[in-house]
Amino acid sequence: MTDKPYSNFKATLAIAKASFRSIIRSPSSVVFTLLFPLIFILVFGFISGGGVISVDVGVAKTNDTLNPVYQALKKVSVIRLIHNQTPEQMEANLKKGSIDAILNIQKNTTPPYFTVNIQHSKASGDKEAILKSALNNIFFQLNSHIPDAPPPVAIIKEAEVETREYKTIDFILPGQLGFSLLSTGVFGTAFVFLSLRITLVIKRFFATPVKRYSIVIGEAIARISFALIGALFIILIGHYAFGFTLVHGVVTVLNMLLLSLIGVVVFMGFGFVVSGIAKNESTVPPIANMITLPQFLLSGTFFSINVFPAWLQPISRALPLTYLNDSLRKVAFEGASLVDVSHQILIMCIWGVVVYAVAVKTFKWE
Repeated sequence: MTDKPYSNFKATLAIAKASFRSIIRSPSSVVFTLLFPLIFILVFGFISGGGVISVDVGVAKTNDTLNPVYQALKKVSVIRLIHNQTPEQMEANLKKGSIDAILNIQKNTTPPYFTVNIQHSKASGDKEAILKSALNNIFFQLNSHIPDAPPPVAIIKEAEVETREYKTIDFILPGQLGFSLLSTGVFGTAFVFLSLRITLVIKRFFATPVKRYSIVIGEAIARISFALIGALFIILIGHYAFGFTLVHGVVTVLNMLLLSLIGVVVFMGFGFVVSGIAKNESTVPPIANMITLPQFLLSGTFFSINVFPAWLQPISRALPLTYLNDSLRKVAFEGASLVDVSHQILIMCIWGVVVYAVAVKTFKWE
């Protein structure tokens, strides 16, 4: 009677099953993947705002840029005037919440001397009120320089574009989901493979017919499965408890999970690099934090990267978490398809290729 040939496929599944059990029993995994993001979602879900205020205003092509109202508005620090968009792009971005208003100031031959036309939408939230407040303050200052109770220098005419409301949770939740995936991919992978090496478990594996790829794939399946379960949990809590927008329902959820899959695979590459560089478990946190902390702070987790200084924004836009957060928000609120966010996916994949190339050079089996 001949023995059955050894099955590395079954070995891979056995490793994945054992690793998944280990993950769900680990307090740190639960905290970083579920508890921390959930706490942030709860906090921001109960408040109406937060972070640095910035009102993005598209300037119409027909806008009079030489008038004193516009010149004064340019000096208001919270107002960011945007010129490099076509009328069609501005209207589309207004409906999606990418810009908060469209401004078109027209000069009149009789008082009031300027008509300030403002288009806004529900997606703008309270930003439209901030813009109006800034304009009214400008009107007051201009009127105060004209003696004898002058007629108003300018008036505001508003028009609202019909669209869905953009809530705080629609910005915060994708950032927290990205944070969860980053933490799971980097810290989880780094700790588990370093531990397997230090405790000589990998050497014991080598005494069996199991292949190296079975060890890596088995651990990866477990970590990816846990990350996707956590992602689904975060999305559903955000949607049913706080009204997180899912434009196309189940299809949107599936697209977000596919993006989460790509994200966690890329972030696991960082974890492999850390596990190869770290000499012991005490050196993992500082090395991992050098990778995760800049992304957590600079990748639009809590507020738009547009509020950063101009010199810092290119750094933010070079980070992989920025592209994951951006693609998740576009899919969830704007209803974008995976094809629509193919640019973000491509950048993340390029990061993945680079990181795994480094991981191959740094990773240690013994």
